Formats: sequence, C-alpha cells, structure tokens
Amino acid sequence: MSRRAAEREIEAGSITVNGEPAYIGQKIDPARDEVRYKNRVIKKARGSRYVYIMLNKPTGYVTTMSDDKGRKCVAELVADAGVRVYPVGRLDMDSEGLLLMTNDGELANTLTHLRHEIPKYYTVKLNCEITNEQLEKLRAPMTIDDYEIQPVRCEIMLRKNGYTQLAMELYEGRNRQIRKMCEQVGAEVLKLRRVAIGHLELEGLSIGKWRYLDHDEVEYLKDPKAYLAKFRRGNKNVKNKAH
Repeated sequence: MSRRAAEREIEAGSITVNGEPAYIGQKIDPARDEVRYKNRVIKKARGSRYVYIMLNKPTGYVTTMSDDKGRKCVAELVADAGVRVYPVGRLDMDSEGLLLMTNDGELANTLTHLRHEIPKYYTVKLNCEITNEQLEKLRAPMTIDDYEIQPVRCEIMLRKNGYTQLAMELYEGRNRQIRKMCEQVGAEVLKLRRVAIGHLELEGLSIGKWRYLDHDEVEYLKDPKAYLAKFRRGNKNVKNKAH
C-alpha cells in the first residue's frame, strides 16, 4: 500500500509489531520482529527486490497510485516495471518532468528528510517578459500559505516575444510553490518542467517513459554527502553530474 494508506492503517490500529500496536516512525528488524496486518503475519515476499525508477512524467497525470476522480495516474506509466512502485514527492497534474518512484520505503523516507540537502531544478515558461524587479522578488524570501519559504535561485534563460524562460533551483518544493511564487509577482506559469533532482538528470528520457536508476544514482540518493565526498577523493568510478 502507499505510505499514506499505511499511516492510516497504523493509526487505526490494524498493524502490530510483536503483539503491540505499531506507531508511525517505528523501526523494526524484519529478521527478528513479527509484523501483523489485521492479525495476518507480514513477510517479505521470496525473491522480492527493491526497484528505483526515474519517470519523465507528462502533463495530465496525477502523482498518485489511484484517483477517485478517474484522472490518469503515474502508476499507469510504470505498470510494466514488474513490481509496484510509489512516487517519491509530487509533481502537480499540470507539471511534467523528473519523478522518482520506488518500493523502498526507507529511501523514500530518507529523501523526505533530505529535502533541504538535495536541490530540485526546474525550467519555467511565463506568460510575460518579467522585469528585473519581478526577478528579484522571486529570489527574495517569500511567504506562501502562511509559510516563509527559503530563498530560491532563479535565473533568466530567455526573455523575448512576450515570454520568459526561467531556470529555478529549489530545496523545499512545497505544494505548487513555483506557481504560487509567480502569481505573487504578477506572472502566470505556462509550462513547468522538473529537469533534475540533485545530480540526477532526465538526460534525453522521452516524455512518458521511465528507466531504472543505476547503482551510483541510488547510492547518491541514499547519502549525497558521502557520495560527493567519494567523488572529490578522485574515485573515477563515480559519475559527475554536477550542474
């Protein structure tokens, strides 16, 4: 089940660890602890494996495994992955680009806590030629939904013919953050695309397609500081995908 569904089941008391009600955030040892769901013992499936996927999400898909409104879900795009994988983070339905998916709940949880360490990169097309004053407002601290977001790195890639193309670097990525930021400076987002997460880039992956992450990419996500330190020590086996 998805992480949110699992949390609901935990809160409902449907899951126990060694006979005691489980709680959110609890750590277990799969080799030693007994986990039950509705009194049924849960065991790791024989031959099961962790899968890590990069998807180039198209617009028009919601970042969920199912949708009660009948909208298209990203789960449909990775149905041929061989195992059920879940989105790590979100891209709203009108946005496209890099979305990570995995069945490794521990890594997904780690990435949630590392959101201030691994930047996300976006290209953003606006409906106007923004002024330098508007650009500085986008770079400055801003309050969205009663929350003060971290300053965002923002550079102009193209500004002509009534449009602006921006490159933006975020560490938080709150719900519809970029769209709301642009609204505050009087601009409308026409196209929003996530092009990279840290050192992981789409690199020509076609829209609507996915690929497995390689070993180095997974290691980077698990511990970006250790990975980069290894690279700086001159290990030629480590890929350099720095921007």
